[in-house]
Order: sequence, then structure tokens, then C-alpha cells
Amino acid sequence: MPSDFCAQAARFVLKEPGSVFILTGWYIPACDAAETDGPAGALAIGRSLDALGFKTHYVSDGHAASLLRQSTDPERVIEFPVAGSAESEAFAADLLESYAPTLVISIERPGFTGDGTYRNMRGVDISQYSAKLDYLVMAHARTIGIGDGGNEIGMGNLAEHIPAVGKLLDTPCITTVEHLIMASVSNWGAYGLVAALSQETGRNLLPTVEEESLLINRLVELGAVDGVLGKQQPTVDTFSLEENAAILERLRGIVSG
Repeated sequence: MPSDFCAQAARFVLKEPGSVFILTGWYIPACDAAETDGPAGALAIGRSLDALGFKTHYVSDGHAASLLRQSTDPERVIEFPVAGSAESEAFAADLLESYAPTLVISIERPGFTGDGTYRNMRGVDISQYSAKLDYLVMAHARTIGIGDGGNEIGMGNLAEHIPAVGKLLDTPCITTVEHLIMASVSNWGAYGLVAALSQETGRNLLPTVEEESLLINRLVELGAVDGVLGKQQPTVDTFSLEENAAILERLRGIVSG
């Protein structure tokens, strides 16, 4: 990974204005719910791009699509069906032709492993619950992936290295992207991208601590859960709102100089 991966991704975004697909949503079968990591970051990216004149659409499935529809303009949310490979690939091709996005960004979204399945951090197969959004990435020339565990779309860039990290999966995602952003929490990777966009454009596009805390609380009210703890509470991968706020404040400080 280059040391300035957020800056490189931001410059890549700004190079070709237009419409953007933002993919997100991770389903937690044990809770019958989507997790808090991903949607909040996706919305932070989307709002920053809207402010810069891009046209954003969010693509997800099931519970996460419902969260997004209730958190932004529902007309901007595209629900991708959970289906077989042929149907999914055709659906992706139709979406790309209809909307003609200039960029596809994926954040905290399951990615294909080597055997074509989707796996959570415990190695459990969650394919039956997950739409095959990889086809949107695989069929597009300009892509960004954001992840934190090795099993998300984009982590294929580092597939040969991930199994060597003890706490990560032996079977990482193999779907690659043009630019990869890594963070301890995927939402934080999204904030990093927005901070870099802010630096590149001279505008502070980051959400405030209050805005982001309200959003995460709202997602939980709508049914989202902490993906690690499996509890419906306003934490993200075990990190509290206060810890989330500390990351945002540090980034806002960097952007303001």
C-alpha cells in the first residue's frame, strides 16, 4: 500500500466528474440485520461527492438497502437482487448501461473468495444472503474499494498477503480495484477519502461529529447492529461514538491545517 493511498484515491475520483455508484451493506445472519459499518461511510462519501457536483447512487441489497432508503433520497438507492451468477452479471450490465457511472466505489461489501463464495470474518459462508455486487466492479474500469478485514471487495489487491496476517482470513476476497483504501473500520476509511477530497478541493467536506453520531444512532433505530458484537447499539465494530468522534476530529483538524 502506498503511504498516501487516500490522496491518490481522491485525485482519481476528481479526475473524471460524473455519476458514481457507491456499493455497501453487510448482512449479519445471526441478527437478521445489516451492520453499522459501511452505510454511514457510504453516505459520508455520497454527500461529499454531491457537494462537488457528482450524481451519486447507492447500490445494496436487503436490509442495508432499506437502511439507505430511509437515510437518504430513496430514488438514489438501487436494490440489487440476491440471485445466481448469470442473472447477477446481467443485472449489473444493465445497471452500468442505464446509469453509465464514471466511477464505482465499494465500502464494506462482501467480495468473492477464490471459490466464488462470500465469507464473514469467522469463515462462515454468507453467499445465500449476499447479492453479487462484484460484477459491477469487475465490469468497470474505474473502481475504489474500502475495507478492514480482508474479505471485502477490493481486498483482492492484497490477496497474496492477507493469509499471512494471523487475525485475518485464509481465504481472502479476490476481487480487485484500481485504488484500495484500508482502515481499522471501513467507515473510517470513508472519512479518510472525504478528508483527502477536502484537501484536494480546498473545502471541508467531512461530516461533523454531531451529524455522524446522529446518523449512526438513526441507523441503529432502523435496525442496524454492531457487526462484531451482534448487538443493536450505536457502536461500529465495537468502537463507541466517542471513539468515532475522535477519528473525525483528528481528520477535521488535518483538513483545517
